[in-house]
Amino acid sequence: MTHRVHTSGVGMDSQTIRFTMVQKIQSQGLQDARVAQALRAVERHRFVDSALVPQAYEDTSLPIGMGQTISKPSVVARMLALLCEGRGGPLGRVLEIGTGCGYQAALLSHIAQEVYSIERLRGLHDKARENLRHLCLRNVQLILGDGMLGFSEGAPYSAIISAAGGMGIPQAWFDQLAVGGRLVAPSESPNGQQHLVVIDKTDSGLVHTVLEPVLFVPLKSGVS
Repeated sequence: MTHRVHTSGVGMDSQTIRFTMVQKIQSQGLQDARVAQALRAVERHRFVDSALVPQAYEDTSLPIGMGQTISKPSVVARMLALLCEGRGGPLGRVLEIGTGCGYQAALLSHIAQEVYSIERLRGLHDKARENLRHLCLRNVQLILGDGMLGFSEGAPYSAIISAAGGMGIPQAWFDQLAVGGRLVAPSESPNGQQHLVVIDKTDSGLVHTVLEPVLFVPLKSGVS
């Protein structure tokens, strides 16, 4: 059965379908209550093109223009839960690599004290700014820039999350991650397969954990 979500009006249908989406993700293993609450609070249909609104609460990635996508809700939930793992309170300052349409930045605003989100494509940076305008998120700062360089002005970060993956992790991200902080990102192995990786920065160095295969857009440098 296909549910049609209306972007105008009271949005009651949107809430019902959104809550159902979160229940499904929880049934698949999401245990972090903060992430679940953020997923319930943020209206995903506001971040996709009008033609794709009926699919907004399906667990699928959707095109957002310029060759980029909004990630599957279950994958976003998984990455955010990994960021929050072992943390009693909210995350401190977080750096997001790849703002895209702004959906994940909106979610991060609910679980972090500050969010710096950087996007290399001006068209998407502008789209995210427009998408987030109505939310008036005082703890989110959008930056147009090269995500591979991170954003040193906001460092150090308690957490870094990337929505794009390449061969290895840029050194700048490690440099800008605080001791005790965690980085979650897709990373490409020599055979071309992407995996989700978690990197913890400890007093004695970096601890890498390789998790399940994933499929994200490629990490690129430069601004356009």
